[in-house]
Amino acid sequence: MGRRATEAEIVPLSPANPVGVAFKRSRHPHVRSRAAIAGFAFIAVAGFALVNVIDPFSGTTTTPAYAESLQQIPMTERYEGAPAQELTAPDAPAQTITREPVSVKAKPTPTPTPTPTPTASKKSSSSSSRSSNPSAPIPTAGTARDLGYQMMQARGWGDDQWGCLDSLWSRESGWRVNAANPSGAYGIPQALPGSKMGPGWETDASVQINWGLGYIAGRYGTPCGAWAHSESSGWY
Repeated sequence: MGRRATEAEIVPLSPANPVGVAFKRSRHPHVRSRAAIAGFAFIAVAGFALVNVIDPFSGTTTTPAYAESLQQIPMTERYEGAPAQELTAPDAPAQTITREPVSVKAKPTPTPTPTPTPTASKKSSSSSSRSSNPSAPIPTAGTARDLGYQMMQARGWGDDQWGCLDSLWSRESGWRVNAANPSGAYGIPQALPGSKMGPGWETDASVQINWGLGYIAGRYGTPCGAWAHSESSGWY
């Protein structure tokens, strides 16, 4: 087989044994070399990682001495007296902000709606018109006026209409059955022509009054309506 060493041998200085320590030669020297190489590689990788991850000057820059040294460095010189570079930017154009004038308009005041007073005015106008209507006494029985008064009431008109009817036909014919006008109008109501009043139109007062009241009701509504038209135009 081989020779067995009984005591340590002194190995001369070499890269594998830089201090010349006596040790027993290994039967497998290549295994020892591989372990040394692997350990050295691990230390190198760990050191490289720490240098890149941790700033070596992080602790130094936080010290007061480092801050004072920065203040002592002149601002015009760097790197052994070399002049510092200066960058001068051109003047930027001044920005002018203009704002259009704002006008405030007052809120328009709403026009109040006038409150109408219809009821009082209508009543007052109707009462004034009634007060302006003419009045007449109750006629004597057996006369043409009396016949006209009775036939008027038979149509549903009250005594307030009698004064208007009496004044109207007093002006037109004086309540005369045979009253004739050059225009062709005839009788108490002055029908034109008189013949349209029907049979008995020349002498019968009841025929003439009946026709006259029908004409007034159809055209003016009431004797006072016919009287108002006669007052404004001179005819009815």
